[in-house]
Amino acid sequence: MVRKQALVRGVVQAVGFRYYTQAEARRLGLSGSVRNRPDGSVAVDVEGDAASVSELLAWLAHGPPSAIVESVQVTDLPPRGETGFRIVS
Repeated sequence: MVRKQALVRGVVQAVGFRYYTQAEARRLGLSGSVRNRPDGSVAVDVEGDAASVSELLAWLAHGPPSAIVESVQVTDLPPRGETGFRIVS
């Protein structure tokens, strides 16, 4: 079990990024959350098996069709044992 935080920058708000991320995380069986940040970036906290987390991180590098991802900064976090993946307002 691993936990990561990804900070995604670019044109990533007002393009459905949070909703697509939630759908992708759920498809992969991951837990965590996604939220917009005041600076225009999107923060993704994700937890699960290492292979699935890596797959979501790779997906974040391009995001949904209307997004333009400029960078993804990833930080390791200690696992919390969360369940479910939610959008935080």
